[in-house]
Amino acid sequence: MNLANIKILHIDSNHPLLWEQLEQAGFHNEADFISSKQEVEAKIENYHGIVIRSRFKIDKTFLDKATNLQFIARVGAGLESIDCDYATAKGIHLIAAPEGNANAVGEHAIGMLLSLFNNLNKANNEVKSGQWKRESNRGHELEGKTIGIIGYGNMGKSFAKKLRGFDVTVLCHDILPNMGDANATQVSLLELQERADVLSLHTPWTPETDKMINSDFIIKFKKSFWLINTARGNSVVTADLVEALKSGKILGAGLDVLEYEKLSFETLFEGEKPAAFEYLLHAENVLLTPHIAGWTYESHQKLAQIIVDKIKSVYLY
Repeated sequence: MNLANIKILHIDSNHPLLWEQLEQAGFHNEADFISSKQEVEAKIENYHGIVIRSRFKIDKTFLDKATNLQFIARVGAGLESIDCDYATAKGIHLIAAPEGNANAVGEHAIGMLLSLFNNLNKANNEVKSGQWKRESNRGHELEGKTIGIIGYGNMGKSFAKKLRGFDVTVLCHDILPNMGDANATQVSLLELQERADVLSLHTPWTPETDKMINSDFIIKFKKSFWLINTARGNSVVTADLVEALKSGKILGAGLDVLEYEKLSFETLFEGEKPAAFEYLLHAENVLLTPHIAGWTYESHQKLAQIIVDKIKSVYLY
C-alpha cells in the first residue's frame, strides 16, 4: 500500500514523535489546530485519518461528512468524545491509548492519597504563612486500611500495583468479571461499600458512570471514607460530595477532574462559580489538580508512541 495516499489530519498538538514517525512511515500529515468544528467538517472528506485529543466532539454530523475516514486516533485513554457506535458502523477504526498514561495516573492517585492522609498541602500552606500547627495536622497511616477501586482496567491496575508497597487490603469492582489479580481482589459493589476506607475511581465516562457518586451511593458506605477521582468529573455529583464532606461521611477528597470541565478538558466553565465548587476551593480537606494525573512528560511520549504503532498496525500488519 502506498501510504503517501493516506492523508491524516492532526487537529491537536501532540508529542513531535507522532508526526515524525508517521511521516517516516510514509503517511501524508496535515495539521489544523485553529479551525472550528464546522470548518474542519467542511474539508474532512479529504482525509483518511484524524488524530485528536479532546478539542471537539466527533458526532454523527461530523462522521457523515467524513466519507473517506478510515480511522480516528485519540491521544488519550477514553473515547467518550466520539460517537463510537456510529463510527464503528461505518467501518472506522477507533484508536486510543489507555495504557499510555496508566502509570502516571497511578502515581498521581498515590500522591493525592498520601497528601490527604498527612495534610501535606494544608500544613505546607500554613507553615509558609507563618503558622506552626502540629496537632491539627496529625495525620493517618495507610497501614491496615482497605482501599476500594472502581474500574479495574489499565488505570485501576496501575494504582493497585503502586499500593503493593503499603500494608493495605485492596479491593476492586468492575463491570467485567474476573478482573481481579494478585494486586486486588474483585468484589461486589456492596462489599466494597461495606469495607472500604478509601474509594478511588478509575472508570470511563459512560451512561452507567455518569453522576454515579451521588448521595444514595455515598450513604451506602459503612464507614466514613476518603475519595480520590482521577477518572472523569461527571462521575461525581459535586453538590452531593460537598454535603458528604460537611457531614464527615467523606473525610477528604482528591479531585483531578471536575464536573464543571469543558469537553476539551482544557478549561473550566466560565461565569459565576456554583456554591459547591466554591466550597471545594476553600475546603482544607480537598485537594484539587487541573486534570493532570496522566499529564507527565513521560506519558506525553508514551501516548504518542502507542498511537503511532496502532495507526501503523491498521495498514502495515
